[in-house]
Amino acid sequence: MTRDSRIGVGIVGANPERGWAVRGHLPALRALPGYRLAAVATTRPESARAAADRFGAAHAFTDPRRLSEHPEVDLVVVTVAVAAHAELVGAALAAGKHVYCEWPLGVTTEQARELTEAAERAGVLAVAGLQARFAPALRRARELVDAGALGRVTSVTVHATRGKGAEQAVPGWTAYTYDRDGGAGLLEVYGGHTLDALEFLAGPVVELSAALSVQRPRHTVAETGRALDVTAPDHLLLSAQLASGALASVHVHDGKVGAPGARIELAGTAGDLVVETVEADGPLGGQLQISPLRLRRAAAGTGWREVPLPVGAPDRVPPEARNVAALYAQLAADLTGARPDTGPDTQSDTVPGTPTFSEGLRVHRLLDTVRRAADTGRRQRVDPAPVLTG
Repeated sequence: MTRDSRIGVGIVGANPERGWAVRGHLPALRALPGYRLAAVATTRPESARAAADRFGAAHAFTDPRRLSEHPEVDLVVVTVAVAAHAELVGAALAAGKHVYCEWPLGVTTEQARELTEAAERAGVLAVAGLQARFAPALRRARELVDAGALGRVTSVTVHATRGKGAEQAVPGWTAYTYDRDGGAGLLEVYGGHTLDALEFLAGPVVELSAALSVQRPRHTVAETGRALDVTAPDHLLLSAQLASGALASVHVHDGKVGAPGARIELAGTAGDLVVETVEADGPLGGQLQISPLRLRRAAAGTGWREVPLPVGAPDRVPPEARNVAALYAQLAADLTGARPDTGPDTQSDTVPGTPTFSEGLRVHRLLDTVRRAADTGRRQRVDPAPVLTG
């Protein structure tokens, strides 16, 4: 760590006008006393300087390697398009810095594996941005499942939608997400977050069948009118068996014209739980990892009752950034050995902590299994967790 006892953060991709850094990461970091913003990096000098001025960073870079190598940076945060993750995370690991990489880790599972092994060799903490598991409703649901409140879980039903792609004209900066080879389509991003939430609540998927579909095959770029042929699936339909023997049904899709949202129902031999979004704002609202969630419970002979939730993150953090703030709080605790600083009654010590690259690699491999099942039309076994050689 640097002489300042706070963790020095360098953000690669700190666009001062738009993007997940300004919406999620920076509000979260401002609310947590254990962090300070040491540096930012963007591709242009003027935007880097503007970001430093706006967010109060001491240093501005256009070369992300210089950011990673700066002595005041302890933690490198990568919030750029997925195609650049491997290079930028690799530079941070080569500099011996802790890393927080937005999800997905890479365009391919092979990239994710290489980064995971590089992080193990570097001996640093490498964190995947799977923040849905820090939603207070999911964490409380996990506690109830672990405590046996549902008895034996028999099934999980998931329906998760986004408004993204509901309009014919889409913003130019999102165009790459409609390309199957870009690594940032519905399957990779929202599918990854949703399946990670499913496994967080109910345990690993061991077998599945799947269908992927493009229901809206063409858009136009709003700024230019250019035709955009869609190759990334906008619908995912999944039938799975979990390690516990429970069955799971998952439908994730884009292009929701009505109100988007998400709902996970866990049914057990002694009762049921429902985690669901309570509000959606904009085409990316209503997602499990971003939107506020509520938790309801039903026992034998009773109707649905809302379950009180822990605080999760300071009230001053905007709702869409609260799960990110809780992840940062856990990350600081992992680095310093202190208890997560997100306010009282935040979480149980029995709920797992920061999602590592190794856990992210597990999700990448699960998505590979989904693709194989969809391509072959055959039910597939999910490969067990890989044995890393780094």
